Amino acid sequence: MIRIGVLISGSGTNLQAILDGCREGRIPGRVAVVISDRADAYGLERARRAGVDALHMDPAAYPSRTAFDAALAERLQAYGVDLVCLAGYMRLVRGPMLTAFPNRILNIHPSLLPAFPGLEAQRQALEHGVKVAGCTVHFVTAGVDEGPIILQAAVPVLEGDTVEDLRRRILAEEHRIYPEAIRLFAEGRLVIEGRRVRILDRAEAPRG
Repeated sequence: MIRIGVLISGSGTNLQAILDGCREGRIPGRVAVVISDRADAYGLERARRAGVDALHMDPAAYPSRTAFDAALAERLQAYGVDLVCLAGYMRLVRGPMLTAFPNRILNIHPSLLPAFPGLEAQRQALEHGVKVAGCTVHFVTAGVDEGPIILQAAVPVLEGDTVEDLRRRILAEEHRIYPEAIRLFAEGRLVIEGRRVRILDRAEAPRG
């Protein structure tokens, strides 16, 4: 059973998918702490309702972004976190976090990376006229949405789609594949080989 720390900035629907996955036994682990950089993030309330410690850490209280990330890493380590999951966390994760949790930070992004990294991926997809969009779970590295890809799900772009239409359709797939990626990590079935992530069969996975 792994201990998961979740970082959020908003409503926390992917957080809810993770909490549900842990509660239902689809993820062999539990959420140890949820931390938000925004005090008004509704995801904090979701965490509290699930009996999980929910903390607000204000970036403005620290002298630099690096100092904030160092304090964030210390707080997560104090909770004995094995895996950090970004779930709508709207800040770049910097050096201290990457050092503290090497290859142990996951992110969910609403595009089929490497297409449309960064903000407003759904709007970018519509403006480019793509026929297929989707979402990606990847390991976090120093580059923006550049880490090795674990899982992806494709979503058709329909005639007349608005940004909100596409966002809603992609979000349903995010809620499906993010818990699955966390499960694979918890089972020791993810192996990074350069830019690729190899998913081991259950029989190949190391036994803990």
